[in-house]
Amino acid sequence: MVELNIIELVRIFALTGIAFGITILWTPALTHFLYKYNFGKQIRQDSNAPVFMELHKHKEGTPTMGGILIWGTVLLLMAAFWILAQIFPDSILGRFNFIDRGETYLPLAALFASAIVGLADDLLGIFKIGPKGGGIRMRHRLTLYTAIAAIGAWWFYFKLEWTHLHIPFVGDIEIGVWYIPFFILVIVATAFSTNEADGLDGLAGGVLMLAFASYGVLAFVTGSFHLAALTAVIIGSLLAFLWFNVPPARFFMGDTGSMPLGVTLGIIALLTDQALLLLLIAFIPVIESASVIIQLISKKLRNGKKIFLSTPIHHHFEAKGWPESKVVMRFWIISAVMAGLGIIIGLIG
Repeated sequence: MVELNIIELVRIFALTGIAFGITILWTPALTHFLYKYNFGKQIRQDSNAPVFMELHKHKEGTPTMGGILIWGTVLLLMAAFWILAQIFPDSILGRFNFIDRGETYLPLAALFASAIVGLADDLLGIFKIGPKGGGIRMRHRLTLYTAIAAIGAWWFYFKLEWTHLHIPFVGDIEIGVWYIPFFILVIVATAFSTNEADGLDGLAGGVLMLAFASYGVLAFVTGSFHLAALTAVIIGSLLAFLWFNVPPARFFMGDTGSMPLGVTLGIIALLTDQALLLLLIAFIPVIESASVIIQLISKKLRNGKKIFLSTPIHHHFEAKGWPESKVVMRFWIISAVMAGLGIIIGLIG
């Protein structure tokens, strides 16, 4: 068992390095394409968000859809190592295949399905098709991602026969068919919360890298080596993404990056049986969404009065005069501390 774990550990670190290298290599080509054909982000013209408009109007035209780098690399390595495993099943390269019915079928399928929806949303926004400067309407986005989550819930409940919820320090609680709405809630909430966090250069990338690393550790120690390998590929791709997107960003992640990564993170959390730890491991996305909800409730109940200068909450700190890089770095630190706490609870709880 020790020997197997060492081999798997080497495999995981190797996949991280390979994903990083591949993403670094093809980033210049994608960047050139995005700049050449002006696939730039359109800053929404919304009278209800004057602070946001003032803070970010200088970013108008910065290329978006950088999330293609991440899921594109995952797709490339998934296909390459699967083919190598079929041709050379007993070779070292064959062992790098991370496609597995019980562990990675669902997160991979959800990643690519969500990426297509996000890509369509980004393209509509670029060409200003849709309400308030472009993009898919919120209710339509919610419907699409709920549908993806519902398919995942069906797979979990009927194919994997998953009917319990693990509560740290308490144990497994049987919830039966209620696992389906719980699954949908987790996936949709994680996807949209991650999207809220994608508002500053490098913020979502760093937060997501820490979150996937945390669940990668939990997957590894429970023997879900293919799932841990998938997180390794995503982490390597995110590292390369951050290489080009620490402030000031060369391009943005876009909905084709943040939404599918949020969906995938939620599914991995459920597969490791540690979904409740998302409240810690994905702490920054949680408080980003919470700030938006609190702001909306305050404006509704207090005749338009706001609690925050702007939401999500990272814009509030910007409006208070914090430099963008300071907000990003401090949110990374908070995320690292909370993710570490989540890993500890996951291991002993």
